[in-house]
Amino acid sequence: MYNGLKKDENGFTGLEAAIVLIAFVVVAAVFSYVMLGAGFFTTQKSQEVVHTGVTQASSSLAPSGDVIVESTTANQANEVTFYITNTAGGTPVDLDKTIITYADNDDFKTQEYGGAGPGTGTHGWQYSAVVNEPGHADNLLESGEKYKIVMTLATNFAANSAPKPNEQIKIEVKPPEGAVLSLTKTMPPALAANNYYPVY
Repeated sequence: MYNGLKKDENGFTGLEAAIVLIAFVVVAAVFSYVMLGAGFFTTQKSQEVVHTGVTQASSSLAPSGDVIVESTTANQANEVTFYITNTAGGTPVDLDKTIITYADNDDFKTQEYGGAGPGTGTHGWQYSAVVNEPGHADNLLESGEKYKIVMTLATNFAANSAPKPNEQIKIEVKPPEGAVLSLTKTMPPALAANNYYPVY
């Protein structure tokens, strides 16, 4: 009598094992999805950081030719002219958003692009295209192009005093992105009035 009423649960063993196995598979799938998602997100952020770092560390500007100073009076250089170009593979540089820092024994001046031209008294510096691709924006220095930069120190750059013979000057061109182009030059031993001199 007792044996007839006893339940036989042997048949549920396989079903329970299947349920537990499915639960493990579902949990593993969710966990792997979360881990893969986090991995893809981390990889994407790492790529962005590397790309930004390379952009900031690499310079898109390079000097092209000599730095020329003009002496309007004896033993004083008032105007500095130099040429810049885009490095091979460099990104375009917006010159309207570029700033230039000038330093000598008596000055440390930073100016944005601007001014009505050399000698006008308006603060800023000027650029003009020497080699410019037709149809491209004039303010963008792109691959294969060359631009002339003119700094009138006493007026447009508001320098306290003009650099004198044998004085060292430093010019830093700072684009909105990328490394700074630094030029350190020394004035010649003598400067005659109304003459042009390359400085090294």
